[in-house]
Amino acid sequence: MKGNVMIKQMEVEELVRLKGQGKTLFHREGQELEFKEQFNLAALADYFRDFAAFANNRGGYLIHGIKDKPRIRAGMSEKSIEQFEKVDPEKISGYLLEIFSADIRWEQALFEIDDIKLGVFKIFEAQLKPVIAKKDEGKDQSIRNGEIYFRYGGRTQKIQAAELENIINKRVEQNNQHWLDLMSKIGSAGPQNAAILDTEKALIEKDDARVLVLDEDLAHKLKFIKEGEFVEKEGAAALKLVGDVVPIDQVEVVKHVRENLTKAYPLAALEVVTEVQKHLPQAKQGEVWKVIAENNLKNNLDYSAYNFRSKKQEDRYKKEGVLPSAIPSIYNKSAVDFIVRVLKKNK
Repeated sequence: MKGNVMIKQMEVEELVRLKGQGKTLFHREGQELEFKEQFNLAALADYFRDFAAFANNRGGYLIHGIKDKPRIRAGMSEKSIEQFEKVDPEKISGYLLEIFSADIRWEQALFEIDDIKLGVFKIFEAQLKPVIAKKDEGKDQSIRNGEIYFRYGGRTQKIQAAELENIINKRVEQNNQHWLDLMSKIGSAGPQNAAILDTEKALIEKDDARVLVLDEDLAHKLKFIKEGEFVEKEGAAALKLVGDVVPIDQVEVVKHVRENLTKAYPLAALEVVTEVQKHLPQAKQGEVWKVIAENNLKNNLDYSAYNFRSKKQEDRYKKEGVLPSAIPSIYNKSAVDFIVRVLKKNK
């Protein structure tokens, strides 16, 4: 799941809106919409093929619980709902990263509309195109190594020359613009003066060989200024930062950052579910995921943080806003309390 804009009820209601007073749907399958009657974990490869096709175009929705011919809201069966709720976002993102060349951002939610349940996947347009299959996958090899899938009308198929050329041209333009922006910022500051101040991690980084670790209290004070709560004015008090620079090993820097992060956010996603169920034994995993998605907890440092596997991944996310697939979110106790409150309120 990773992209983290929640799926809204009103979006889904519009996509499955009825035609007039009848039972058939107003919308047909198209470039940004695909219907499935039921959800089946055994058919994940087919769904992933659609994921890639949507990501290579403008994004889209994959909605389960819609019957074809006639196109009506049938709803998902109990077995289908059970399988849908077993989907582990982190595992699915990991599978996608193994199968495809670029990150595919997606979200999942279960909705109840007019007493029937629909399972919805929202797939976002890829920021780095084309998304290419890296291996064969699926019972009938519905995904093949080296193929690029694209959404044409109401179907998923291999990309054609015109669309591929357009994607390549846009990627070249995007890369050129990134370099121009970066060079402009470095030029303004001067390369000898450029460094990164990260008050969340308490680090000032010049390069891999030159890293300053800030005292945590000092980092909080700097963050205090950064957030605009401390403004230096004529005659007003100023904050003077003093202290000694003490060299430490690079490995200690990484360890220091990692320990601080896991100390602040000690719970993995499935551990959050377990903690919630201690308060609400009837709570289902899918309900917990829904609260996290609808309230955008993954992007709220009061509740959650991304546990990047490397500095390179984190830097790319900060620079381009691209979240690599299979990057787990870790949570704190406040997230558990928040989810419990929401679920109790909805009962």
